[in-house]
Amino acid sequence: MILIDGKQTAAHLKEKIRSEVDQFLLKGLRPPHLVAVLVGEDPASLAYVKSKERQSQKVGFKSTLLHYDDDISEADLLKIINQLNRDDAVDGYIVQLPLPAHIDAQKIIMAVDPQKDVDGFHPMNLGKMLANLPTFLPATPYGILELIKQYNLPTEGKNVLIIGRSLIVGRPLSILLSQKRQGGNATVTVAHSKTRNLKDLCLQADIIITALGKANFLTGDMVKEGVIVIDAGINEIAAPEKKRGYKLVGDVDFESISRKASYLTPVPGGVGPMTIAMLLQNTLKAYKQRL
Repeated sequence: MILIDGKQTAAHLKEKIRSEVDQFLLKGLRPPHLVAVLVGEDPASLAYVKSKERQSQKVGFKSTLLHYDDDISEADLLKIINQLNRDDAVDGYIVQLPLPAHIDAQKIIMAVDPQKDVDGFHPMNLGKMLANLPTFLPATPYGILELIKQYNLPTEGKNVLIIGRSLIVGRPLSILLSQKRQGGNATVTVAHSKTRNLKDLCLQADIIITALGKANFLTGDMVKEGVIVIDAGINEIAAPEKKRGYKLVGDVDFESISRKASYLTPVPGGVGPMTIAMLLQNTLKAYKQRL
């Protein structure tokens, strides 16, 4: 079994980004500027945004965190979005999800300038992705595609099963993997909570990608020998022996799957680092489009 090292792959990508940014700085240009908008005090969201901020700075970006109380009104948040849209010093920004229940997340996403939508969630960018036109790809699917390319994983003509149909991972990834592209040309099935005979589908799959948010859901008895498994899930489970009292695991039961898989991503250290790397790649793209 070969471990797909997302941490190492992301590090190589960030080195390339840093090198390109350095060239712009040598020409006297300003650095790319990435802004993160965070509402509330969700610990997981805060940790994730802080990580994005650190990684941005490491590749030479200017990084700004706009942090607001969870009682901010939808109208006030929309004003902030409009300000970011008009700010020529901002190349790209993200609005960290989830948002508080009183804020319509779709309305916020729709308000983002598509040219600054480095998360790739705006319908205009999703539409371009559907048409296989140049655009900002959603960061996690983009990261999975990059891992597939870097490890030369065979996808053409293969049966790919994606477990999870979210707009953030499952649905865009199903489109990307079925398109005519490197890392594409696959026959893709998307499974979800209403799917029947899921185990049978898993046993038929050459590649399984999980993105459902259920700890250790996929087990060794559900997959065939030689399967490629990419785990995009991240879940907290109790671990009293840890200082934090919990540990992170994926949707895949790593121990049992590793006995049968030919390739497997770990959690942490697999898809997660790639998500941030591709967000940085999108930001660099937005910056270059604005030069």
